[in-house]
Amino acid sequence: MSTLTALARAQAVVAGRAQPVATVRHLHVHQRPLVLIPLAMAGEANAPLATLAGTDRAAPRLLIVAQPRNRDHRFAYAAELADLVVSYVDSFAGATEAVAVDRGRDVRHRFTDAPQLWVPNTGGVDFLRLFGRSTRFRSVDGEYAVPPSVPLLGRWLTFFANSAEVAGSSLLLNAVQALGLHWATGQSSAEDAQLAALLGWISPPPGSTGAQAARAAEDPALSPPAGPATDPVFDNHVLAPLLATAEPDVAALTQVLRAQLLPTWELMWQALDLLAALPPGARVAGRWDSDRDTYSGFFQHLADGGPPQPRRDGAVAAAARLHRLENAATRYAVQRAFDDPLVMAEYRLTGTAFVGDVTLAKADRIDDSGKRPVLRPRIMVVTTEPVRVERGATLTSPQRPSQKATVISVTAVDEHKTEVLLELSGGMGRKLVAEPGSVPEVGERLLLTTLSEAYRPGGAFPDPDQTPWTHGGPPVTEPAPEPDAVSAS
Repeated sequence: MSTLTALARAQAVVAGRAQPVATVRHLHVHQRPLVLIPLAMAGEANAPLATLAGTDRAAPRLLIVAQPRNRDHRFAYAAELADLVVSYVDSFAGATEAVAVDRGRDVRHRFTDAPQLWVPNTGGVDFLRLFGRSTRFRSVDGEYAVPPSVPLLGRWLTFFANSAEVAGSSLLLNAVQALGLHWATGQSSAEDAQLAALLGWISPPPGSTGAQAARAAEDPALSPPAGPATDPVFDNHVLAPLLATAEPDVAALTQVLRAQLLPTWELMWQALDLLAALPPGARVAGRWDSDRDTYSGFFQHLADGGPPQPRRDGAVAAAARLHRLENAATRYAVQRAFDDPLVMAEYRLTGTAFVGDVTLAKADRIDDSGKRPVLRPRIMVVTTEPVRVERGATLTSPQRPSQKATVISVTAVDEHKTEVLLELSGGMGRKLVAEPGSVPEVGERLLLTTLSEAYRPGGAFPDPDQTPWTHGGPPVTEPAPEPDAVSAS
């Protein structure tokens, strides 16, 4: 837990209400999201019990598995869910737009919009991942054939579950994590995992505090679990008697499952309203563009008859995926800090970012020590904040992200002031005269940090057949002995 988050939690306890830890919204909220609230049967491995889903707050659709132990009932549910999810996903595969690539020498096309799925918590993401794995390899022929939409559903669910691992992606979001990114409550992180308790702190009822609202949310009779796990009392006293027979009473089962899921349905839309009310960060739209690229690429992969995702990645594919996830996490952390001064404040506390005033600026300085002269202005920045950067370090400013500032010297003037001499490069044009406004002027207040949005090249990985047998490469086999040699021995 960071220092500012700990402070916000303490302030939440005093104020009786969650405190904001972000000034802008760091994710995309779709105008027509698909909300999914899955329930699984206790004691069974990822056995679906019910799902409340839909894009209309006033018209949720309930899908149930009348007997989760029955294979036919499970795949009938999968076919219903496929009709709902796949039709929603396909509804965005219409209008396209051209995007310039290769520095404008070529273009590619992507869809102008993309789908967005919401689940209550990380358990819902795990449910979709496992359900996708159990359905994407089902056969549409033979003894246990399923409708073609079922394996297609599995491939789309796997796609969304994989995208949820990418920091900054908004294709599949869970409400608990999204809310926790923007508010800090006065309870523990484990208690924040309960959607009703978390929303109780963020938006308590009139006349009550966040702690009182969270305590009331602990009563499963008032706030049933948000799934996919169910309440043990509900399992033992309500659900078990209904599922004791091979052919349960569908009407009664539907009634009790709807009653369990409707409170969470309302909480999900309340969470979406809270998030949509926040202004989006400046870089949210760019990340959504990347999500649209990802969706467009996978849609085309399916249209071209591409194979389903493998059961598990090979060694090289797993390493490459990990590298992409790490790059995405680093890039997302930088973008959040650049978009949000409250997030950047964490870095200012550690000294890896500071705010100062420009006291000197030589915008026409030319460095002619190399093969050709280059424009290298220098500025002096005076700050009263801690500075923990060394000589030679490269800094950037959110105001001029394409410009680099190399630290020439760091000098402590007194106990409260520090002078930082910087040499600038990039973002000033191609001439030996800086473009107007590209060099900070005397009196300008600057935020400088070691964080950078600079492009990070992908890692170099060997071909799978170039790895040792322990990592999937070809095993080394001894040639079989000749028959004469065997007989002679």
